[in-house]
Amino acid sequence: MSSADTINHWEVLGLEPGADAGSLKRAFRQQARRWHPDLNGDDPHAEEQFKAVNEAYAVLSDPVRREQWEAGLDDATAAAAGLDPFATGFPDFDDYLDVLFNRPRRRQPDVQPSSTQRESPRGDVTTAPPPPPPVTASVDVESHVDLTPEQALDGVRVELELPDGTAVEVWTPPMAGDGWRLRLAGVAPGGRDHFLQLKVRTEDGLRIDGLRVLYQLELSPAEGALGCTAVVPTLQGPVQLRIPPGSSSGRLLRLRGRGLSRGEQSGDQLVEIRLVVPQGLTEAEEALYRRLQELSEAIDAERR
Repeated sequence: MSSADTINHWEVLGLEPGADAGSLKRAFRQQARRWHPDLNGDDPHAEEQFKAVNEAYAVLSDPVRREQWEAGLDDATAAAAGLDPFATGFPDFDDYLDVLFNRPRRRQPDVQPSSTQRESPRGDVTTAPPPPPPVTASVDVESHVDLTPEQALDGVRVELELPDGTAVEVWTPPMAGDGWRLRLAGVAPGGRDHFLQLKVRTEDGLRIDGLRVLYQLELSPAEGALGCTAVVPTLQGPVQLRIPPGSSSGRLLRLRGRGLSRGEQSGDQLVEIRLVVPQGLTEAEEALYRRLQELSEAIDAERR
C-alpha cells in the first residue's frame, strides 16, 4: 500500500464515509475554495492541502478508484489516470472558477457594446489567514466594485462601462471575498485585460471572505500583555470578547457562528489582534516603557 493510500479521503473533504454524490461535490467545492493557492497567499500548507482535496475527490467520485482505495489496493496507477481536473497544474483563478461553478471554460469573454456577459462567547486561537494575493497587471485596467455581504454571498450582477464606452454586464461568483480580483480577459482597449477589484466591508470594519468574517482589533501593548475585555462588532451586533493575556499582534480569536450562512453551511468570525504603540508619549509613559525594556533585557540576560 502506498503512502497516499493511508490518507482518509473522507476526512480530507470533511464527510462521513458513504456520503452521496451531491454531498461529495458540495464538499469538494467548499474545500477547494478554502485551500486554493491563489486565495491563500504565503500559506505553505495551502498547495499541499489543495492537492489532497483534489485527490480525495478524484478517488471518491470514481467508482473504480474508490473501490481500489477502500480495498486497500495499490492506487499508484489510478492516481495517475488523469481524473483530477487540476492534474496538470493549478489553473488561473478564472479557469478555477469555471470548474468550480460548472461554467463553460473560456479564455476571453465575448463582449460587445451594450451586450451582456456572465463572469464570473469563546476565543479559540487559530492561525492568521493571509490577505488575498494580488494579480499583477502592469498595463491592465482596473475598476473597484463595492458589494454588501449579502451580494457577495449570493453573487450579483454588476454593470460596468469601460473607458471606450463598451458596456459590460458581469456576475460576481457566489461566496466572493474582500480583495478578490476578477479578470475580464481582452475586453479593454488594445486587447488588454480589465480587472474588477471587489470590496466587501461593513461600516464598522468587518471584512467578508466567503462565509468567514474578518475583523482587526486594535489594542495597546498593555492590553495585549495583561489581557482585557473588548467590544467587537459582528454582523449580528456587538459582542464582548475576552482577550487572553500574552496576546501578540497576529493572534486570531474565533467567534463561532458569527459569520455568514448559506444553506447548511455557516462561517465564523475571526478577530485578529493588532497591537498599536501610542504616539506622542508623555515623560511618565516614556519612563515606564524604558523601565519595561530594562526589565526585559535583565530577564533575557539571566536566561542566557
